[in-house]
Amino acid sequence: MTELAYEDFTPGRTFDLGTTVVDRDEMLAFARRFDPQPFHVDEAAGAASIFGGLAASGWFTASIWMRAYVDGLLVRAASVGSPGGEEIRWPAPVFAGDELRASVEVLGARRSRSRPGVGLVRLRALLHRGDELVYTSTLTGMFAARDTVDAVQGEP
Repeated sequence: MTELAYEDFTPGRTFDLGTTVVDRDEMLAFARRFDPQPFHVDEAAGAASIFGGLAASGWFTASIWMRAYVDGLLVRAASVGSPGGEEIRWPAPVFAGDELRASVEVLGARRSRSRPGVGLVRLRALLHRGDELVYTSTLTGMFAARDTVDAVQGEP
């Protein structure tokens, strides 16, 4: 059963998505495969870099937020995808062992003109290490309206 529909995403509402501890092996495996810059894959290069240590790829950091978003919100929401986003920033590096707290803030919401059973929700993704922001992005989520959940999601 879907707990959250378009109507639940009111501007100003924030959803806590929980915490994740950055696993060194996962961080390195991701970097080796997708972003093999020296400061992401080599301890000495990381130490000599502006980061002062082996830093996680920003894309890995974004993936940590995405996993928290799926597990903490999308699994209980009438999500029907996303058409994309407008910005992404990594204001501080992330390191193995960091405990990161994820959240998402609703910036705005409106019904789709082309698909009236769907609402477009503008969201701000946030990932913090303590009080320090390490990742933020702005994106649009698409959510079925409560009265159209079954039809929009294709459920019987």
